[in-house]
Amino acid sequence: MKRTSQLLIAASLSAGLFFTSCATRTVTRIDPSEQIDLSGGWNNTDSRLTADELIKQILNEKWLTNHVTAKGKKPVVIVGMVTNKSHEHIEAETFMNDLERSFIQSDRVGLVQSGKKREELRAEKADQQTNASQSTMKKFGLERGADYILQGSINSIVDSYRKNKTVTYQVNLELTNIETNEVVWIGEKKIAKMVKN
Repeated sequence: MKRTSQLLIAASLSAGLFFTSCATRTVTRIDPSEQIDLSGGWNNTDSRLTADELIKQILNEKWLTNHVTAKGKKPVVIVGMVTNKSHEHIEAETFMNDLERSFIQSDRVGLVQSGKKREELRAEKADQQTNASQSTMKKFGLERGADYILQGSINSIVDSYRKNKTVTYQVNLELTNIETNEVVWIGEKKIAKMVKN
């Protein structure tokens, strides 16, 4: 009896694998800017739209005018850590890249590298001290210092009942004057989604 049960289980598994392997998958290329939401989770459209809207907010606040009036030049910003505190895996670096892209496209602030990218640049500069010619070697101590750092978090709230749920993402950003530690701007963007199964 035990042997018969084992054979039936093995036959069922084999049949399942056979039918799974016979299923066809179709892949279609799409425009990356097209808004498609399959899972209801955070996606590339959410990242891009949130970054664009928050950068519009930040560039229309008085801190920018105040800086240009006081210093006579556009401010330099560094995008610091954006921490994912949501209920799902969100690649915060992708969102940070969207923020940097939006800053650069605005041409209203300067942007300097942060984190691992900056470390890689410094390592390259160090390597040049030994291996590059004197005329092409890049010197230490000439980096452009940032005036402000942008930091923040991605949070989420999930409310569910039976097969339905709402997911609300809230992105909070703060811009801080590096010299004085003064917070000069705080912004937020919420995205709410209803997911029905």
